[in-house]
Amino acid sequence: MHEGIDRLPSTLVSAQESDLAPEFEVRIVECSTLAFRVAFSVLRHREDAEDVAQEAFAKAHRSFRQLRDREKFKSWIVRMTWRMAIDRLRSNRRRQTREQAVAPALVTDPAGANERAARLWQAIDALPEKLRIVVVLAGIQGHDMREVSVLLGLPEGTVKSRLFEARQRMREWLS
Repeated sequence: MHEGIDRLPSTLVSAQESDLAPEFEVRIVECSTLAFRVAFSVLRHREDAEDVAQEAFAKAHRSFRQLRDREKFKSWIVRMTWRMAIDRLRSNRRRQTREQAVAPALVTDPAGANERAARLWQAIDALPEKLRIVVVLAGIQGHDMREVSVLLGLPEGTVKSRLFEARQRMREWLS
């Protein structure tokens, strides 16, 4: 009697997952590059960005059947990837702080063009998260205001004002 009960839930889950699998695969293919780019824009390390994107895809796969509006999958995966990348960045910073407290490492300053890029990324990192994601999606990834609005689930006017404020803060930080 227990054998039949044990098999029943796994059969139902497999049937549900198999119904959603083709749709999930199509949606992942559509936004896989975007998820990687979002993670990379936060972490600026290829391997970490790939790991975060994969983790986001795995999390999305586990929660896909709970997503009510499947048309918002792209913005959902972008927000999920962004949050996971921020968490990874914070975790890496905490680890680095602990490691530096134990054994101070040599710090080297970038030279030439690398110095300018490093300062720009420092200015971006200094922004609050709500401004930083708008800069990354609009300024770095090249999405227009409407696309950023859809990806973040915000009104277009809010996106424009956040981008304006972010640019002002970065200008002040860099001067």
